[in-house]
Amino acid sequence: MTVKSTNPAVRSILDGTAPVQARLAAASGLLPLPQADLLEVLVALRLEKDPEIAEAALETLNSQEPDELLSAARSEETAPSVLDFLATSGNGPREIKEAVVLNRNTSDQAIATLASTSAETPVIELISANQQRLVRFPAIIDAILANAARSPEAERRARETKREFFEKERGAQQIAQELRARGNSGAAEFFESAQLGPEFNAGDAWLIASHIEVSDAEIDESWLPAERYEELRLETPDELMANFRRIVESEQIETGEMSAERVSLIKRILFMNVKDRMKLGMKGDREARSILIRDSNRVVATAVINNPRITDQEVENIAAMRTVSDEVLRIIAADRAWARSYPIIHNLVRNPRTPLPTVLQTLPRIRTKDLIGLTQNRNVSEGVRRQAMRLAQARSGH
Repeated sequence: MTVKSTNPAVRSILDGTAPVQARLAAASGLLPLPQADLLEVLVALRLEKDPEIAEAALETLNSQEPDELLSAARSEETAPSVLDFLATSGNGPREIKEAVVLNRNTSDQAIATLASTSAETPVIELISANQQRLVRFPAIIDAILANAARSPEAERRARETKREFFEKERGAQQIAQELRARGNSGAAEFFESAQLGPEFNAGDAWLIASHIEVSDAEIDESWLPAERYEELRLETPDELMANFRRIVESEQIETGEMSAERVSLIKRILFMNVKDRMKLGMKGDREARSILIRDSNRVVATAVINNPRITDQEVENIAAMRTVSDEVLRIIAADRAWARSYPIIHNLVRNPRTPLPTVLQTLPRIRTKDLIGLTQNRNVSEGVRRQAMRLAQARSGH
């Protein structure tokens, strides 16, 4: 189970390490927790094997004020487990269901369940209006069409999406024209060049296109010399699977459990051919960049660094990653603008993946107190620790 709260008390309650009496008190609403944490605890504890705790949690949940639940349904800070509960917990107020439908952190499966069970026609209409969700999770389409409470408009949207994306080969040019009309030229260009087929259908292309924010006119490919094109060779299925597994495992180590939607997106992106992953690296949004920066192909990872929309905060985070190519770290250090950012260069010298020559060139710009910290850092090489010590001693006159 993924726990969103960072509250140690909440985490101990939900991972089962808190005493039974503390868990019962939490289920009864007796602990002084913020509303978001309380709801996350109650939603989890209602499924507790101990019937006393489960019954108390459900009773406390049912006693929550509608206004509090509506605020939770609207907030993007609410735990996905709470949003899913609000979506699927019977016939709550329509306003809450509508807010959950509009919240992008509600899972597709929960929306499909709501589309199947809701007797509220406006709620079903609202679900049908999100074509991106329908394409990403076709079970929602089937749920709408099977629900007798659907309106003619909801049925029309669901049938059109089903016909256009799943029942016939829709021309990529037609989709591209629609995207360009909406002002998303980068996604339109992707559709025009996408190779659709059994392994990569229009639904897959639509999902990937939603993560493109840079047009061809904005990118500069001068960083890719001709001799590196050999690195864009076709990969074997085993290589693709190994790349996928490595990235999923590294994200799980850094962020904990991942949602099924996140894993699905990673798989769809990483099973594109290497040339298309390179293009997405240069043109993709922050979420696509966060996946492709870890790609085992150095050209793909380097493409991310050359994306014109990448932010200093992203680069700062990348400089600390131990799952990125050493070439990426070298490029970051060589960039004049990024090299002026102290948090970036500080992360680089602490990263054992950063090439030793790059670290040694960067150390003179590191503050003395941080040099002293490096001398005690067992994650970096002995050579880095020795040079940090020499510089610190030289500055102190020893």
